[in-house]
Amino acid sequence: MEGAARVFAGEFARSTLTEPSGDAGTPGWVVTPGGAYCRQVFVAGVLTEVGEAGEMLRCRIADPTGAFDVVSWRPGAFNKSLQEIPIPSFVAVTGLAQMYQKNKHYTLTIRPEQVLPIDRATRDQLLLSTAEYTLRRLEEMRRAVLGDSTDVQIGRAVRHYSVTLPMIRELLQMVEGAVQGIRPPEPAPAIDQAGLLNEVRELIKKAPGPHGIAVEEVISALAVNGIRNEDVLGALESLIVDDECYQPRKGFVRLL
Repeated sequence: MEGAARVFAGEFARSTLTEPSGDAGTPGWVVTPGGAYCRQVFVAGVLTEVGEAGEMLRCRIADPTGAFDVVSWRPGAFNKSLQEIPIPSFVAVTGLAQMYQKNKHYTLTIRPEQVLPIDRATRDQLLLSTAEYTLRRLEEMRRAVLGDSTDVQIGRAVRHYSVTLPMIRELLQMVEGAVQGIRPPEPAPAIDQAGLLNEVRELIKKAPGPHGIAVEEVISALAVNGIRNEDVLGALESLIVDDECYQPRKGFVRLL
């Protein structure tokens, strides 16, 4: 099954090549200067504009390299849900790549199939993933320019765009610029291990029945205080290893 292409707006917008699918009922590919064959695409960015034009809805999704034009012809619930997304918002979009040519002018759009609001951390992860895919393609492009690649599809892109090593370096700089603004993940707050162990002991002590207390109940009780699941599980494992509690049955713990 064909996967969705991941591409930056700055690369997608430079496309001037399409490849037919060979099937009259199946859309062809938009081929980018970096060798991405885009039929279904998966992109992430910031929803910056939403506007109506009759039954058509036009949106702009900006990533660090440029913006995608997203055009929806699906009136009703789908377009209504798009209009309800606050501007600006981080979104992930799956859709079909489309190219139109008129008087030597190329118009590139995405026809959306799904638009999902996401948070900044997810957007950043998707940008990193797109960068990884792009770097792999550009390495294959570099090999093709040097005559060291047998990839037929990459070869077509190299010939159409007359790709040179300086052009590849320019696309590499675009990728570098896209990831420079990504914030590193915030470190997890330090845990007072002794205090956490005491809290877990007290919770277990309050359930002195034959089956003790459910692990999920311990996790839920401490989550209210912002304590992560993995930290609670680590504390329970420590108490079991130190013979302070045991599991009378699966999913429950009880003090010895």
